[in-house]
This record gives sequence, structure tokens and C-alpha cells, in this order.
Amino acid sequence: MASSTLICESQPWKDLKGHIDEINSTHLRNLMSDADRCKSMMVEFDGILLDYSRQRATLETMKKLLSLAEAAHLKEKINRMFNGEHINSTENRSVLHVALRASRDAVINSDGKNVVPDVWQVLDKIQNFSERIRSGAWVGATGKELKDVVAIGIGGSFLGPLFVHTALQTEPEAMECAKGRQLRFLANVDPIDIARNITGLNPETTLVVVVSKTFTTAETMLNARTMREWISSALGPQAVAKHMVAVSTNLTLVEKFGIDPNNAFAFWDWVGGRYSVCSAVGVLPLALQYGFPIVEKFLKGASSIDRHFYSTPFEKNIPVLLGLLSIWNVTFLGYPARAILPYSQALEKLAPHIQQVSMESNGKGVSIDGVPLPYETGEIDFGEPGTNGQHSFYQLIHQGRVIPCDFIGVVKSQQPVYLKDEVVSNHDELMSNFFAQPDALAYGKTQEELQKENVPQHLVSHKTFSGNRPSLSILLPSLNAYNIGQLLAIYEHRVAVQGFIWGINSFDQWGVELGKSLATQVRKQLNASRKKGESIEGFNFSTKTMLSKYLEASSDIPADPPTALPKV
Repeated sequence: MASSTLICESQPWKDLKGHIDEINSTHLRNLMSDADRCKSMMVEFDGILLDYSRQRATLETMKKLLSLAEAAHLKEKINRMFNGEHINSTENRSVLHVALRASRDAVINSDGKNVVPDVWQVLDKIQNFSERIRSGAWVGATGKELKDVVAIGIGGSFLGPLFVHTALQTEPEAMECAKGRQLRFLANVDPIDIARNITGLNPETTLVVVVSKTFTTAETMLNARTMREWISSALGPQAVAKHMVAVSTNLTLVEKFGIDPNNAFAFWDWVGGRYSVCSAVGVLPLALQYGFPIVEKFLKGASSIDRHFYSTPFEKNIPVLLGLLSIWNVTFLGYPARAILPYSQALEKLAPHIQQVSMESNGKGVSIDGVPLPYETGEIDFGEPGTNGQHSFYQLIHQGRVIPCDFIGVVKSQQPVYLKDEVVSNHDELMSNFFAQPDALAYGKTQEELQKENVPQHLVSHKTFSGNRPSLSILLPSLNAYNIGQLLAIYEHRVAVQGFIWGINSFDQWGVELGKSLATQVRKQLNASRKKGESIEGFNFSTKTMLSKYLEASSDIPADPPTALPKV
């Protein structure tokens, strides 16, 4: 599939470029009046309804986008991913997060070996371990049950598991399974994050899960050493093996750290960090909190979408359609951002997770063959649950910049409330906004409509809404572990589709390396200046000035301070 020919040189791309004027000459008010068009832009699968009729697209647009998918060899690229070929060419790796949720009897190969038995070996180990912790068969150093879990990890080792945990916290079945337990996530190297995590916790009842593939991630390992000190200072160094476990492949460093290598849970090079929620990275802490059966339902939901993505014709394939529409919005219509707007407080951590999945995957400036791209890729993702976002940034979405929106609604609330004599239930009030906002964006409000309502003339222009602002709606039947898995996989595959068509590598992240290497120089300088009084050398004037100010203002810190933990 490797070729230096860019997709923008293909005829379908040129056809879409030529099609923009036709779309610009119409308005969503007109497009939405065509019931047949709207009906054809609705897709249902496994209880999920996707409605993309409020996109600035016609049936002809969709036809042209499907031709673009063909020109980009999208089906072949999806097959190559599922077949375990090394589609992450810059790191020479397979991309097989789909194997993490495959059924036990599935066959998914990487380098000629079926990886599914290895996946299930780890899942079985997690089930056994989590059941021992939850039943009290495994206790801490003082004989007390371990009811509190702190998972240490950053980036994909944090955002994905946090999203799933937050979504499950108020789900009735999951709540029942989590009674008397708590799960916290420690990500930032900022000591404030440590302080917040250990506040109210007792080392005797705490289990720490350290998530680092190589066991060398700077922030994670500093946090791990800090938590080790917190446990050791309270319970003695010998307690570490009872109170700390690892998700890592570097068993040598795990053992050196003080963790029993038997209590290390593996994952593989073919699992990218931001795609690792379904590996031990997410499954272990989530199983400790909710029990393995709940997590297994989550994995089955993701697997359902995997099969849909792999086998469904593109015109009815939810992740493919979403990916194509994103390309249409970003690259052809010139809308660089996307708002993710779940009308469910349980999904408050969805947008931060998808921010990483999308922006780290597709924030690239060169093709997979290293050719600089003459077109924009990637989206600026952000979002907030409705209706909170309506009182925050919707003003800009309605009357400022055009930002395509993903509205996500849920038919049945996790926690329904009914008050006697209220017009509607709390959930119906929420969903009234879910149904209204996409139409408000699409139709807007004209000056003529305002004048008929006798709006004062000097306010007419202020109250005019241009409309013609694209959105799509996803309606989930409920928000249980299975549905959460579905939603995760839909977004993961949507991002892959975009990358496959843009012709980039969505599975590496070289952009995060430069800042880290420069931070190493700063770290050395801070050590030399604080401990040996050395002057600041090797930095530009601006950085040198800022560093000097920082060191001068914190000069009361001793050169070799004694160990000190947050005072909480």
C-alpha cells in the first residue's frame, strides 16, 4: 500500500473540491426539507442510531466521499490492520487494539502468531487477581482488605480508563459492584495531584497500580516512587510487594522497583497507549473497582463495533461514515475543530479522552511515507456535557465560528428522577435540549422571523442566527458497560478511517518527543544549579531569564532536602 502518491492527486478528491461550490449554494434549511435525504442519512446498528442529516452534505456528497474511500484503498487498509500487518510503519508495529476485546476463539495474527490466546491469558490473570483482592483473599501488610486503588499512569494510561470509570460510576449494576470501594487516578507529576490522591486514603487499605510499558516513563515513575515512599514510610519497605502491582512488560525493572514480577500484567507493542483502555492498562483498575464481569461487558460492546466496522458495507458503516464526514468538514469545508457534546454527565470524560485519541493520532504534517502534506489533517477536539456547555461555549458555536458538533444522547438515564407535578422528568428536560440544539444550529433564525416577532430593530442583527451549522446525532439506548464499549470503539475507528484516507500514520506520536528531550536538559540544569550552584548555560535569553527567576524565587529550598510528602 506504500506509495508517495498523495490522495489529493486522485480524481475523487478533485471531484469533492469541485463540489464545494454546490454545497455553498444551498442551506441546511433546504436540505432538511427533503425527507428522503434525511431518511437515507440515518443508520442503526445494535441499538445505536446515527443521524447525520444535519451535515452540509447531499446524497451526491456521500457518493463522492465513498469514491474517495475507494481511491484511498480504505477497505484494504482496514483489512491490513485486522490482519496484523505492520501498518505503524515508523515504529514497525502491528496495530491490534481490536485483539484486546476479541472473543476467546478468535484468530488475529501478528508476525504469524495468533495473539488472542495471549490476550486471554492476561484477562484470566486479571480476573483471578481482581477476585482475590475484592473477596479479601489477598490482604495488605497489616491484614486489612485493600478497598482503595490508585492507578498511576499518564496519557493513554490515564485518560481512557478515567473515561470508562467516570461513565460507570453511576450505572446501577456497576455501582452495586463497587460498593465500599474507590478508584483514583494519579497522572500529573505536579505534587498537587499526589496530595489530592492520597487525601483521605489509608496506606493499609490502598493498592497502587503502576502503569508503564517500559517502566521508564518519567512522570509515572516519579509518582510511583512517591507512592512507594508513602506506603513504606507508613508500613515499612516490605509492604510494597503487598500494596503495589504493575502493568508493564519490563519485568526486570518491575522487580528492581520492589514489585513481585508475578504481579505484573503484560501488554504488547501492538497496543498504542491511546488505544490501550481494553488492555490491562484499563481492565485491571476497572476490574478491581467493578469486578471482571462488568468489564467483560464493556469489552463485548467494543468488540461488537469492531465486527461492524470490519464487515459492514461503508454506506451503513458508522465509524466509516463518521470518518468520511470529518474529512469533508476539516479538509474540504475548512472547519478545523469539532465539539463532542454528550448529553449525559456520566460521559464528562469522553471529550478529554477522544481529544488524545484524535489529536495525537491525526495531528500530522507528513504522509505515512514522509511527504509533506499540502492539505490540513486532524481536528481540534473539545467538549463538555450538555446542558453545561450551552451556558459556556455554545454562543460561539451558534453565532461565531462554525464548529461541527457531535451530539450524543441516551434514551434511558442511569439515574432517573421524577417529580410530581413537573411538566417533564429531569432526563426529558435534558433530552429536550439534545433534540433542540442540532435544529437551532441547522436552521438558525432569520431577520424576517425576528421582525414578525416584533423584535426591536436595533436588536435584530444581534438576535439573527445564520444557521447552516453542521452537526450529527448519536442516540444510545442506555449507558451501561456494553454501550460505553461501543461508544469507545466508534470513536477509535473513526479516527483510524480519517488517517487511512489522509494517508498518514495515525498510530505513532513523534510530536511528543521534542518537548520531553528539551525537558531533560532543563532537569539537568535545575539539579546542577540547586545542588552545585552552577550558573545557567546553554539556553536562549528568554528561557535563561525565566529559569533564573524561578531559581531565585525558590532559593529557600535546601540543596539536598529530606524526603517530604504532601501534608494532607
